Amino acid sequence: MGDGDVENGRVENSAPGHRTEAVAALAEAIRNIGRQGEPVAPGHGDAPAKGAVGGGPASAPEATAPAEAAPVAGASSGTARVPDQQRADALRAAAEVLAAGGAPTALAEAAVAEFGEGAAQTLRDDPWAVLALPGVRPEHADGFARGLLGPAAGPGDRRRARALVPWLLEQAVLRGHSAFEIGEVVAGLERAGLPDAAAALQEVVVDGRVMAFQDEIPDSHQSAASDEDEPPTRTLLALERLALAEESLADGLVRIMSTFVPGEDGDEEADEAATDAEEPSADVSTAKVSTADDGDAGEVRPPEVQEVRTAPRTAGPSAWDAAATAAPSSSATALIRAVAANSLVLHTGGEAARAEPAALLHAAHGLGLRVWAVTWTDQGRDSLAALLPGAGRTEGADAERGEGPGGRPGEVPGDAARTRVATLTDLLSGAAGPGRAEDGSLALDVLVVLDAPLLDVELAATLLEALADGTRLVLSGDPGQLWSAGPGRFFADLLAAKVCPAVASRTPDFGPIGELVSGIGIGELQNVEAPEKEVVIVTAKDGAEAVHRAIQLLTDSIPRALGIPVEQVVLLTPGHGGSAGTRVLNAAAKARLNPGPGRFGGFDPGDRVVYSPVPGITRPGRVLDGDASGLHLELSDGTRLTVTPAQAAKLRHGWALTVHQAVGRRWPGVVAVLPDDAAAGLTRQWIYTAFGRAERHLSVVHAAGQALPKAVAERPAQPRTTRLRSILAEQTGQM
Repeated sequence: MGDGDVENGRVENSAPGHRTEAVAALAEAIRNIGRQGEPVAPGHGDAPAKGAVGGGPASAPEATAPAEAAPVAGASSGTARVPDQQRADALRAAAEVLAAGGAPTALAEAAVAEFGEGAAQTLRDDPWAVLALPGVRPEHADGFARGLLGPAAGPGDRRRARALVPWLLEQAVLRGHSAFEIGEVVAGLERAGLPDAAAALQEVVVDGRVMAFQDEIPDSHQSAASDEDEPPTRTLLALERLALAEESLADGLVRIMSTFVPGEDGDEEADEAATDAEEPSADVSTAKVSTADDGDAGEVRPPEVQEVRTAPRTAGPSAWDAAATAAPSSSATALIRAVAANSLVLHTGGEAARAEPAALLHAAHGLGLRVWAVTWTDQGRDSLAALLPGAGRTEGADAERGEGPGGRPGEVPGDAARTRVATLTDLLSGAAGPGRAEDGSLALDVLVVLDAPLLDVELAATLLEALADGTRLVLSGDPGQLWSAGPGRFFADLLAAKVCPAVASRTPDFGPIGELVSGIGIGELQNVEAPEKEVVIVTAKDGAEAVHRAIQLLTDSIPRALGIPVEQVVLLTPGHGGSAGTRVLNAAAKARLNPGPGRFGGFDPGDRVVYSPVPGITRPGRVLDGDASGLHLELSDGTRLTVTPAQAAKLRHGWALTVHQAVGRRWPGVVAVLPDDAAAGLTRQWIYTAFGRAERHLSVVHAAGQALPKAVAERPAQPRTTRLRSILAEQTGQM
């Protein structure tokens, strides 16, 4: 290799200083693509997206509401719906090509899903296209290409380069990045042995597979020598779908802020008169789910869209002020007053602070506004509803069952606010919520979103697309918890951007567990007094001993000493693999609690399981039985579901979970397992979230040594590169 310059579009390996200069020159070359009017790939529009330096769509396609049966976000749009015989032929042809290249024929299904009916021809023409299939790595794709092309399959093949760049960005997405710095992509291409990184990057930017952006480095203005100095910038690359999602998300946030009109005293009477002349909005809060006899989850059929008005209703300052004054706490008062004056409000706090969005929901409903609150999980939905007035009251025969007349615990007539709580998935899919207006927007005046840090940029963009102009949006969450399983850091970026009011709760989480978690949130691992054994630390020398101690706590110590049943205790661990990951822990728990041959795809009746219909959504349950149609489950909310053999990959044993699987839920008892081989990946955010899942008791099985206090003090979170903050700064004139 040479001296590390960029020559004829080539980035040479070199010393770090020269390599930095080479990457900078490459970034400038990519930026010049936009300046020189390079052609954009067909179908990508005539102008680049706002902020983009490469070609690409100018606006995101219309967002659609995700349903549980929807494919994983980002799945190829090239999937073809073909008749059964054509599909069978396509699968057979794809399997033949895969076998010819030495790849597993089991990938045929994924190949046809990704490339459509012509999957076989696509793979013959471009063997490295196999890199787009699940689980395939560059070395696998190289081997497949050599199997089909022989000696012609060289490392510098343009097809290989075109496949490697999106693959590297997809790997970054799995780590939570919505964009990636160009230098990191170059380094990845060099590790893959690509001899011409510059040409590869320029080609994928030109054809629209990847979009390039020059962004100001966040917080760089604070270190600038003077106001006249140009702030430092960086060149980021992003997959098209994520670039458009962040642009669409920022547009949606700015739209609801810029179209908001505060109410005036007397608006309530005008709204009431207008409402009398309208058809009522579609409300599916009482929609019934019919469950088939064989255990299949029934289909919710939402009502037809009603002719409801799009413009949000309003309430005057006097009405809002009276509602704020009547709030049960000073933090709730502050939140209600912020929402009265603004269309977008952030709210931060721990578990106890969830009472404040509940107070807002109750107040807004009392003002006659169309208000709904959504949570990440069914458990979160029910716990929020329980915080609303009337939650503890029951009447008549329903009281004996602990239910109100509406079928939910504690529900009473007239307490309609309690029926205005749903999960986010149900709201967007239409299974619950206010229904849609004629223009397709949600028929809402106020939407309160709890667990907001768990929304990735694509889901957040979908939500914003569903809101009408001027709708009040309240985003509430604990900023110390883990971010979304998908890409981005939506809530954290909004907090950092400071484009709207943020109300920080002053309501602490009480008790030893609350004290411990609060200290972790500020980087301090404290010893706490736990007179009722609320917090117990158990040391272990390695992963094997950690598994032994954890199973002992789950099956014996906690139920016997504290009276918490096994079913209400969960094991939490950093990952699925390793010496004390979920696989090992679940195998040990099954052997103790429900031994069996695993006659239904590794599962037996009575097994505790979790079902993940889409990444980031986890539904606990247990196996009832199984047959040729699949496994029949009873989920934690009482509904029943049949998981077909084709969906088996979405099901895991559920005695032990990763913390990402546990977000949005809490258990009376939690055993957090910290094995030695996972010590390097521990962060303050992970520990805070894991420990905070416990309601009554937390046991920590600790084999990580000094990695635990070091993570709390020095490693706040795994970094993520995103663009939302810079887009908002550009659109709002702030940074």
